[in-house]
Amino acid sequence: MADATTPECPNCRRLEARIAELEAIVLKLTARIEALEAENARLRRNSSNSHKPPSSDIVRPKPPAPPRGKKRRIGGQPGHRRHERAPFPPDQIDQTREYALKQCPDCGGPLEESSLPPRVIQQIELIHKPVQVTEHRAPAYWCAHCRKAHSAPLPAEVRAAGLVGVRLTALVGWLKGAAHCSYTTIQDLLHDMLRVELSRGHLARLVQKAGQALGPAYSELEDALPSQERLNVDETGHRDSGDGLWTWCFRAMLFTLFRISPSRGSVVLLETLGEDFDGVIGCDYFSAYRKYMGEVGAEVQFCLAHLVRDVKFLLTLDRSSRKYGERLLERLRVLFHIIHRRKSMRPERFARALERQRKLIVHAATHPPWTREARNLAERFRRHGDAYFRFITTPGVEPTNNLAEQALRFVVIDRRITQGTRGEPGRRWCERIWTARASCAQQDRSVFEFLHDALRAHFTGQPAPSLLPA
Repeated sequence: MADATTPECPNCRRLEARIAELEAIVLKLTARIEALEAENARLRRNSSNSHKPPSSDIVRPKPPAPPRGKKRRIGGQPGHRRHERAPFPPDQIDQTREYALKQCPDCGGPLEESSLPPRVIQQIELIHKPVQVTEHRAPAYWCAHCRKAHSAPLPAEVRAAGLVGVRLTALVGWLKGAAHCSYTTIQDLLHDMLRVELSRGHLARLVQKAGQALGPAYSELEDALPSQERLNVDETGHRDSGDGLWTWCFRAMLFTLFRISPSRGSVVLLETLGEDFDGVIGCDYFSAYRKYMGEVGAEVQFCLAHLVRDVKFLLTLDRSSRKYGERLLERLRVLFHIIHRRKSMRPERFARALERQRKLIVHAATHPPWTREARNLAERFRRHGDAYFRFITTPGVEPTNNLAEQALRFVVIDRRITQGTRGEPGRRWCERIWTARASCAQQDRSVFEFLHDALRAHFTGQPAPSLLPA
């Protein structure tokens, strides 16, 4: 060992400097590798392994290759039972036309009426002029006694509706709100089919009337929402004059309510459902629902389909995370297999099978490898594991949130076509017509007829129709 007087070796200094330089390079490369792994994990997230919507997928999977061998011909297959439309009942037939044959078309001989049933073809057709123009005349009168002028009274519906009658106003509202039509498209349709000319401004006023007519029914559903036993809730983006807002969907058993809000937080749930909501909410694992659950003590059923996507993401990571994800995914697949066999199993056996599989899933989920993503998923089960299996103990609760996602599908399509709204009246119109459309669909009602009834009640001052099932 060299003493203090021994001169320092130049080679040692060079080696120490090189070691320090290499250590710095290793630290820099390690940080770069971690950043690239995080970026790679982010890029691998898609609609199949995360909460991202399908529209966010950058690279869509290739379609499956067509099967080899003989191609399947288009149309009905040999042995397939033919489906025929049921004929209209007599009360739905507006007119009947009889046709006669006076002589035999082959030999020209006389014919006698046969006991065989007649050949019948039922045909649906538009009438030649589907609209009519009615002139409502109210003569003026002069009272010689009090020396005042008076006019004959016009019906309230006529005075409130103005130029466009109730059914045509309902049609404009239906085209705008339920058929994704622009004002230009509605103008073209009215001109081409009905020979009716209406300006864009007049169409906008008709839609505004329709929105006002739907107001009472919408408010009634708002009041009824907090008392529902089961709700499926989801949210999606909304554009209003370039600003990013959120469309919330609250789907009950027999009606659906939409609400557009600037917030995606739990405050919307508090404002809509209140602090005393004691039903079960089906939703995904978004933080707003967890916060609301903690604040008011509401019971939640987290979506198992979203959980499957999160587990699938583990399959894109390292070996230990992949093995953990494969084990958990297999347990979840068995659970869904049991759920799909609900009708073919006795209730007692079905309940036992669900409980047994629940225990296996929880055990598999709470024994993760030492990786961040796996530990996060395990922590989720430790904190909220029961909320994934609420459907086992609460009748009527769905294991997934597909009901709300299906209801939002129409809204997403409308957003792509219309590019959003421009102001408060447009947002209120969208909330109400989307609510009416979805609720009528759940109750097998005509949204056009409901819109017509709401407009008639609005114009005449009568009680508005209800979207609550009778």
